[in-house]
Amino acid sequence: MKTYTFQNQYLKKKFPLRISRGLIEGSTNLFVSIEEDGVTGWGEMSPGSTEGAGTIDEAQASLQSLIDTGLDDLSIYEIYQRASDIKTPLCALAALDMALWDLKAKKANLPLYRLLSLPLPKIPTSVTLGILPADEVEARIHALLANRPIKALKVKLGSTEGIEADKSMFAKVADYAKPYDVALRVDANGGWTVDEAIEMMKWLSAKGVEYVEQPLVEGQEYDLKHIFPNRTLPIFVDESCRLSTDIPKWAAYVDGVNLKLMKCGGITEALRILATAKAFKLKTMIGCMGESSMSISAGAAISGIIDYIDLDSHLNLDPDPCTGAEFINGIIMPTNAPGHGATFKK
Repeated sequence: MKTYTFQNQYLKKKFPLRISRGLIEGSTNLFVSIEEDGVTGWGEMSPGSTEGAGTIDEAQASLQSLIDTGLDDLSIYEIYQRASDIKTPLCALAALDMALWDLKAKKANLPLYRLLSLPLPKIPTSVTLGILPADEVEARIHALLANRPIKALKVKLGSTEGIEADKSMFAKVADYAKPYDVALRVDANGGWTVDEAIEMMKWLSAKGVEYVEQPLVEGQEYDLKHIFPNRTLPIFVDESCRLSTDIPKWAAYVDGVNLKLMKCGGITEALRILATAKAFKLKTMIGCMGESSMSISAGAAISGIIDYIDLDSHLNLDPDPCTGAEFINGIIMPTNAPGHGATFKK
């Protein structure tokens, strides 16, 4: 018989993160444990109203309702399906799902990536730079990149002040990042119109950017057809792709999809997203929200078959309450401990 427990902790960011939708200084995350036969699996939820639960109270109540239906005789896939049927918030389900996979791998005495027959990652993670005034860019770039094995920088654009502010900031970023020899990527978080996206992608392409993520706001996906045919950069969608069933709707107008455990409900659906994207010949990316090393380690376990990695939220915590996947030569590398490898620091 499984025993479920909940605990929460506030995770403060070293650097508050500003995106097109506002400023994030930290979050109170919910941690879920599942104990069975003396073995405990752990999962984590970072709340999000767009993912179904804006607070940990909402998330815990929804998970308790799911647990109360009786889960002991169900497989992980059956639990995911039941949760979907009763509309358990996806970010809450993510915590339960990763805890179940952690428990399963620990009981098998295998690292999760090996339980899933997946390779170790070889792709470095991006590290995120939020929207900043142009005069703050130099100090932040040095704080992020100096003496750290970072290979790629993802720059948040989509400023409420318009694309001229985006250009002003990005020009500074490209300047000050040059000595660090990092790849540059851009995430607009839906902050542009169609015309702005076309103009910005052309401008950013000339600056050596690798791709642009979520140029248009969620809900405006049909307008991707206006920017896709003559695009000057590959287009990835993030908020526009929550589940594997979203991929067929937009596959003709994008180059890739960004999955997040908090968006899709955990590892179970993440694996479906990866399989569906591959079927449509799309590139894949894995991202994160305001998560500690607990959730990042779960994401790292599946990252060996993903094209672009954005598992960096734990690097911006003050402090990270957990330890797990290691930052080695720019890569978020799973450990060889059983399960996803993350534990709370003592």
